[in-house]
Amino acid sequence: PEGPWPQPPWCPGSPYIWPFNDPIPLETPTPETLAPSDPSAPDCHRADIFCVGMVTDAGGIDDRSFNQSAWEGLQQAHEEGLADQIDFLESGSQDDYEANIRRLATDGYDVVVTVGFGLVDATHSLASEYPDIFFIGVDQYQDWADTDSLDDDYPNLAGLVFAEDQAGFLAGALAAMMTEADHIGAVCATDAVPAVWRFGEGYRAGAGYIDPRVAVDVSYHNDVSYEVTFVDPEWGRATANAQIDNGADVIFGAGGQTGNGAITAAAQRGVYAIGVDTDQYYTLPEAAPRLLSSAIKVIPPGIVDLIRLAKEGAFPAGNAMGAVGVAPFHDLDSLVPQEVRERLAEIELLLASGELQTEVAPSAGEPGLMYVIQEGDTCASIAAAFNISVQALVEANNLDPICTITIGQVLVLP
Repeated sequence: PEGPWPQPPWCPGSPYIWPFNDPIPLETPTPETLAPSDPSAPDCHRADIFCVGMVTDAGGIDDRSFNQSAWEGLQQAHEEGLADQIDFLESGSQDDYEANIRRLATDGYDVVVTVGFGLVDATHSLASEYPDIFFIGVDQYQDWADTDSLDDDYPNLAGLVFAEDQAGFLAGALAAMMTEADHIGAVCATDAVPAVWRFGEGYRAGAGYIDPRVAVDVSYHNDVSYEVTFVDPEWGRATANAQIDNGADVIFGAGGQTGNGAITAAAQRGVYAIGVDTDQYYTLPEAAPRLLSSAIKVIPPGIVDLIRLAKEGAFPAGNAMGAVGVAPFHDLDSLVPQEVRERLAEIELLLASGELQTEVAPSAGEPGLMYVIQEGDTCASIAAAFNISVQALVEANNLDPICTITIGQVLVLP
């Protein structure tokens, strides 16, 4: 969508990947600055003071995962001199989201970062109400950016999104190559959150790509509210232990404190554990001795770059794609065979190039049947083969009106 700012070197929705650097250990999260309501804090209403604030989801700032990693991005922006003032506000429940965002907005913050899929509605609402403030929605895909209409655009809003299915795929492939029991597991928060679904199903797909005979248990915490699903380490521990009792010898934990419970349980039982979002070797020291790797989103560089572009007047409304990957093997490095390293590196390159597709639907509510475009395919031939209309194919995949497709592209079949 067009806006009053010049376009950056990449366009919204492009496959631009943030530069991948070695993970930086996360420090215990504490605000580096005074709260916005403190009279001695910098006046964020002043044009010469650039302020960036963050609102967490219900997982809290000390989730040792997603929120904490996002806060690290703000800290880096402060250290690099991009932000004069940074602060975070924690959300105890969904009821706090809009109030917390509004507090930062009314206190004059120039950029507001909201963390998590659950904040998407509140972020949209406040971005519309405060058009002069830039909003960054971490894990918040902006559907409006896929349409030609400008009526519902938010020129001051960018979603920092990730290919969680690819990160999960790499984790699943690693687990399938390292299991001795041909049985692995994943313990996840609710699959109603698309990112969690993509992690879990990507993990399943990656294991199947290596060896379809490997049994994969994927459990989602769907039986509780959104406020609980990410902050239930007891359920995570119990579910991981049940999977281990059932024969799994690698456990992937994905979903804030719930996933952390699974990871620590796996470590205590002496099986391999795989973390999520950030390199959890640094954030879960109790699990570090058995932490094989982590399926990571490289969150801090993505946040820093978007803050920089906002300050430079080149803010990219729409969607910005952040990098994903797997973390180092750390204490278990000597146990990972060279052939496993080489195969994992090969898969990572194939995923990045688009030659290999995970075939994971974008969300649990999407149709599960996917089709990879082959040489000679046309929309008409695909529609005829699956007894659907070309128009339905276009609408299901947000294609242009003439249905332009490319070899290797994955289509959802309606």
